[in-house]
Amino acid sequence: MARTPLLQLSEISLTYGGDPIFDGLSLNVQPGDRVALVGRNGSGKSTLMKVMAGFVEPDRGEIVLSAGVSTGYMEQDPDLAGFETLGDFARDGLELGEDYRVDMAAEGLKFDPDRPVATASGGERRRAALARLLAQAPELMLLDEPTNHLDIEAIGWLEEHLSQTRAGFVLISHDRAFLRRLTKATLWIDRGAVRRQERGFEGFEEWREATWSAEDDARHKLDRKIKAEARWAVEGISARRKRNQGRVRALADLRAERSSQIRRQGTAAMAFDSGTTSGKRVVEARGISKAFGDKVILRPFDLRIQRGDRIAFVGPNGAGKTTLIKMLTGEIAPDEGTVQMGTNLDIAVFDQARAALNPDQTLWESLTGDPDMRVSGRADQVMVRGQPKHVVAYLKDFLFDDAQARAPVRSLSGGEKARLLLARLMARPSNLLVMDEPTNDLDVETLDLLQDLLGEYDGTVLLVSHDRDFIDRVADTTIAMEGDGRATVYAGGWSDYQAQRGETPPEEPVASAPRAAGAASAPAKSAKGGLSFTERHRLEELPALIARLEAEIAKLTEFMADPQLFATSPAKFNKASMALSERQAVLADAEEEWMGLEEKAAG
Repeated sequence: MARTPLLQLSEISLTYGGDPIFDGLSLNVQPGDRVALVGRNGSGKSTLMKVMAGFVEPDRGEIVLSAGVSTGYMEQDPDLAGFETLGDFARDGLELGEDYRVDMAAEGLKFDPDRPVATASGGERRRAALARLLAQAPELMLLDEPTNHLDIEAIGWLEEHLSQTRAGFVLISHDRAFLRRLTKATLWIDRGAVRRQERGFEGFEEWREATWSAEDDARHKLDRKIKAEARWAVEGISARRKRNQGRVRALADLRAERSSQIRRQGTAAMAFDSGTTSGKRVVEARGISKAFGDKVILRPFDLRIQRGDRIAFVGPNGAGKTTLIKMLTGEIAPDEGTVQMGTNLDIAVFDQARAALNPDQTLWESLTGDPDMRVSGRADQVMVRGQPKHVVAYLKDFLFDDAQARAPVRSLSGGEKARLLLARLMARPSNLLVMDEPTNDLDVETLDLLQDLLGEYDGTVLLVSHDRDFIDRVADTTIAMEGDGRATVYAGGWSDYQAQRGETPPEEPVASAPRAAGAASAPAKSAKGGLSFTERHRLEELPALIARLEAEIAKLTEFMADPQLFATSPAKFNKASMALSERQAVLADAEEEWMGLEEKAAG
């Protein structure tokens, strides 16, 4: 017997003064659904969720909520006006005797219900809004980036709570581990269309690539058909004009179909420039400690950071992660101990508070108003890694369009603000990157690119993040700060840290970083031979990379096999030849890496 959907959207269309965001959109949310809502930044995820919640009225279409079904919506910027404390806001609307639900959620999400709204941070306000929704326990929860501003412990609590609920939920999140754990279906927004797959986020990237591959094949077939029909029209249309007007009209229809297809948004053209090489020793801290009044942030701690290290700092909010980084980079002084900075350091900082962005400036002004980026005498150009570039062209590298260049920063989504901050950061050479929560609000594709860029970066990276998957992909060392002033160094990323943490006795003295004179613990061994988590992940992804390279090499070889290519288009031939050589070299390296990891896994 078919279940009655909790929510039905039928033929929804919505336009904000330009191209349609959605046109003819239909979807259902079933009882007990656990749905990941995914798509590029700016694709309309939050807008669609607001439509589902009834906060945005579509231009056309019908929204049907089944009789008696309650819904709850957690937005990214909750309005707490009219409430004195966070607890007052979170308890609003609850029946007598249900206050305990807010207290339980407040403990798990780590906020004080007695905190006055007037002094609460943005993160505390969001946690109160999330607690309010969980306490109300609606049959359908609409959650827009619920893990932003949560530390890893609170994310774990929320994961466990949502895994046990009987309610249906639709979830927007950049946190891969969170999505993989919780979701059983995926809604994918892509160029105004919404597709559904009855698999959780675990299968999303495979599904996306297969969909795009099929789309590319169909487009290529259409292009070939258009070329064939156009050749027929040019060569013999005058002799067959009267008999074949239908075919001519069909050619026009084919061309109209091709021009109406919406091109996929490209990947941001991001790049880091490591600039001058720093000294081998980047930072050496000896016996540093810090306290604010009676609160101990850091007990005596030693650490040596060397060029090329990728160090992640993890722990609860307020444990002192950012404070420790500021001591290591010389921004604040320790109470005791010494910090010796290395030579030739150029430090670039990604600030999670987005303090470098003025909400009243336009995107144009945000770049040209930076003295480190300004080109002398030119109001329309910025200095990008030592070279002048037109400000609009540089913004386009980060997927902003012409109209957004003159828009205020406040009009941007969270993901767009993160991209603008990355644009500022990447314009200048650096050899020490401080990344404080860089993953918040970024879409999966941009996270993938950022991960790859950090992997290729020649300098040193200090990373604060609550994104477990991102830490696993980037970090080779993890420093755990657990709120008691004690910092402990572990080899590897988040999963390696989890595997090792039970082996460290509470009374063991703090160790130095892995490259510091043999003080490191060995990376945790995985179930597969002697591979660390990072190596195991690399071994799993290499076959797909090798297959893709082989397919690209085959296509390039086929393209260059045309005997007329060199004579008719030598530039294309030379470009294809260079691309072929490059891919062959990358393929050889990938195969060699795969063989080495397989041998290591075999013991």
